[in-house]
Amino acid sequence: MAGATPRYGAVDVQYLDDGGARAALVVAEDPGFAALVEERTVRVERVAEYRPGRFYERELPPLREVLGSVAPLDLLIVDGYVDLDPAGSPGLGAHVADSGLAPVVLGVAKTRFRTASHAAEVLRGQSARPLYVTASGMALDAAADLVREMAGDARFPAALRRVDRLARGTG
Repeated sequence: MAGATPRYGAVDVQYLDDGGARAALVVAEDPGFAALVEERTVRVERVAEYRPGRFYERELPPLREVLGSVAPLDLLIVDGYVDLDPAGSPGLGAHVADSGLAPVVLGVAKTRFRTASHAAEVLRGQSARPLYVTASGMALDAAADLVREMAGDARFPAALRRVDRLARGTG
């Protein structure tokens, strides 16, 4: 795809009281997500029940649905971890990468996972609380820099706040 404009996406999923889910996607043509060029939401009627250690089984089908409706992405940001520990135990992001949904996957988590001592801590805006960044297909320091430089002056980047609102149905 030489010469094609790069595409950067961020996704989120909200689980609904009726057993379904709403998945959302925002897309930008710059890694800072300064201007969103596309937004999508899809509703999945039924998702798997939550099973500890198997969260990806619940999350992947809605993500496949929303990502299947757009042109391929060069980089995708998920809400959570790519890997759960320094040994590489797969988190949601690793399963997304293994599924071929994007060649580069970044995980951005709001809370520390007890075994994720390898995650890069990123401070944004005036917040003293870090975001926890993990990556597949990109060096961790470059992934942390990308998240640090994303548009918005709050702890959570503007594109990630937007995709969260879309997934919740409040966007």
